[in-house]
Amino acid sequence: MTKQFKIIVEKHADGYVAYPLGLKGAIIGEGDTYEEALADIKSAIAFHIETFGPEVIEQPPGILEAFIAEAGVAI
Repeated sequence: MTKQFKIIVEKHADGYVAYPLGLKGAIIGEGDTYEEALADIKSAIAFHIETFGPEVIEQPPGILEAFIAEAGVAI
């Protein structure tokens, strides 16, 4: 069975960091490239579900879409 997850991938000066939305717990993947980070987070998600069971998947899935926005704030 395949389940789709929304994944945030951030580019940093020293590589990429990825994390999924809609799962309970802290799951992080990383890599030197976007593809490596995505492969690492997919592996981490599978391990997390195998270790803690399918109840770590938030039900019902509340996230329909994910957006990234930038806003200026006076400080």
